[in-house]
Amino acid sequence: MARAPARAVNLNEFEEMPMNAPVRTPRRLESYVCGAWTPGQNEGPALLDAATGAPVAFIDSSGLDFADILEHGRKVAGPKLRDMSFHDRAGMLKALGLALMARKEEFYTESFRTGATRADGWVDIEGGIGTMLTFASKGRRELPNTRVLTEGDIEVLSQDGSFLAQHILTPLHGVAVHINAFNFPVWGMLEKIAPTLLAGVPCVVKPASQTAYLTELVVRRIIETGILPEGALQLICGSVGDLLDHVTGQDAVTFTGSAGVGRKLKSHPAIVTNSTRFTMEADSLNASILGSDAVAGTPEFDLFVKEVAREMTSKAGQKCTAIRRIIAPRAQVQALVEALRDRLGNTALGLPAAEGTRMGPLASLDQRQEVRERIRDLQTVAEIVAGNPDEVRVSSGDGAAGAFLNPVLLYADKPFAADAVHEVEAFGPVSTLLPYDSLAEAVELARMGKGSLVASVFTDDKAVAEQVVLGAAPWHGRVLIGNRLTAKTSTGHGSPLAGLIHGGPGRAGGGEEMGGIRGVKHFMQRTAVQGAPRLLSAVTGRWIEGAEVQHGVHPFRKSLAELTIGDQLITAARKVTLEDVEHFAHFTGDTFYAHMDEAAAKANPFFDDRVAHGYLVASFAAGLFVEPNPGPVLANYGVDNLRFLTPVYFGDSLQVRLTCKEINPRANADHGEVRWDCQVTNQNGAVVAQYDVLTMVAKQWPAAA
Repeated sequence: MARAPARAVNLNEFEEMPMNAPVRTPRRLESYVCGAWTPGQNEGPALLDAATGAPVAFIDSSGLDFADILEHGRKVAGPKLRDMSFHDRAGMLKALGLALMARKEEFYTESFRTGATRADGWVDIEGGIGTMLTFASKGRRELPNTRVLTEGDIEVLSQDGSFLAQHILTPLHGVAVHINAFNFPVWGMLEKIAPTLLAGVPCVVKPASQTAYLTELVVRRIIETGILPEGALQLICGSVGDLLDHVTGQDAVTFTGSAGVGRKLKSHPAIVTNSTRFTMEADSLNASILGSDAVAGTPEFDLFVKEVAREMTSKAGQKCTAIRRIIAPRAQVQALVEALRDRLGNTALGLPAAEGTRMGPLASLDQRQEVRERIRDLQTVAEIVAGNPDEVRVSSGDGAAGAFLNPVLLYADKPFAADAVHEVEAFGPVSTLLPYDSLAEAVELARMGKGSLVASVFTDDKAVAEQVVLGAAPWHGRVLIGNRLTAKTSTGHGSPLAGLIHGGPGRAGGGEEMGGIRGVKHFMQRTAVQGAPRLLSAVTGRWIEGAEVQHGVHPFRKSLAELTIGDQLITAARKVTLEDVEHFAHFTGDTFYAHMDEAAAKANPFFDDRVAHGYLVASFAAGLFVEPNPGPVLANYGVDNLRFLTPVYFGDSLQVRLTCKEINPRANADHGEVRWDCQVTNQNGAVVAQYDVLTMVAKQWPAAA
């Protein structure tokens, strides 16, 4: 494979053009593969500025060895990523996100060429970087500082506890191939590579050609940082050739685009034969429902109008989550048409960088032609009530040279007979209004999309919210409820969030992306491991009941440098008295009858007599195991999974067994988190309480000056 040395791309060599992004000589895009920036063997087709029609770049990937690209990721980057802990990878993502944020203005300049306004670019650029930073934060907060994840409780497989099972998740030993759409060239890449890299799996990114020049710029800046291990991120600008012929069962493929192309990829022989993981985000006829209570004049009606108009015009309607079907009570149709006609008619269409522009062009002239054809399909069952798809009115720029299209609103009076509305997606500033006569009809219309990424309902009525959400949820990946209380804080119908799943059933692709740590697990293998406790503990890095323990110095006197999994303390015993219970009751105010009234306690089916407070038990336990002197244990920051299992009566004796269960050193800090297994038993050996104690422990003690 021919390789060229890495070279800097200077995007500041241009001539200024009023009210639009700078113009420059078109550049030849390169792929970053196998450690080098590599041009295709041919110049390739030209990619045009969406607003002016001027050439921006040429794209071609001919001559690349796609099998070699996958092997480079597997053999060079894979081992390096897997050697890192989750916290290491999270720190890597954070450093990368901050480095990209510092270069954001350069990305905005290039983004204007895609047709995106500054507001559109914010979602793509800062939204994408923010998603990466969110995964970095979640990785540090929600994942252990280890290389393996445990999932669920221990499964006890033998009566004596000598044979157990634990589900674990480990990184795939392959590469994740991310094939992305044209509409979000930055966010579309970053929201996919963030969970992938956090899982410990290298990425190959193939952006859609039309806006690949922006993706290529961002990848150049990523590679320049030197933050990622070599091979952790590779980029293919142009066709993927025979890439999918070489995927294995350890690889994963994600696709965002049309359902037709997605189905072809999903049925690729190598993907089918190897059961390669495949996630698809495809066509989506998302619906927004105006609740029956949200009549004209209510805050919910006004919010609905604003949200529909925003979703139709944001990114010129080129969003996979945009509102395609507007479902409203028949009695509100006229008011809604008038309100939307007025708002959409005031949309300033023009050059993305021009002051006052509200909506930029579509991504290309071909895309505009495609949208116009889809509008004609919709016109077979609906009438246009606002906008003219064949007449372009711009406030700046050239309406003929740029891919401009004014917003178009259609109305289908007989929505259940309007099959095209529920089958055809015009991927632009186009939406169709559908009337309903009952909430049941509204829900059924939403379902007729056959599976969508998102639906929304605008209502202030609890019964309406319940009926719509529960009725629509099985057909949608996300449902948003909008009302007056969330007006200022809601992220809106069309905003996928890092902590929430992004995907949908049926025609939307049947996949899920992001979703916080759920998205990380997609690139890991779940395995049930069976064996003896001591060996399972060694595999998971977490102490398990029945595994080896060590006694000696009080564990609270040990720093992280000295503490080991299995360090254990068996305390002395303490008797619980009537006076203890009554003092605790009056001191705390907890005078619940089971602690204070003998007859009432005995009448309770769970107790034989008055019982000690559960929190008294936990307090006495702390008094038994805490080492009071200043030392490496810096703070107690919580308790997990607290359960009271056996009643404690007057005269019972309590004893604690405290075991170091898990150690998580914090990167870039002088302390770490330690999880302790705390078991409280009575004089008969019965477990009365079980829980995890969470502490902050110094890495060294005495602490460094």
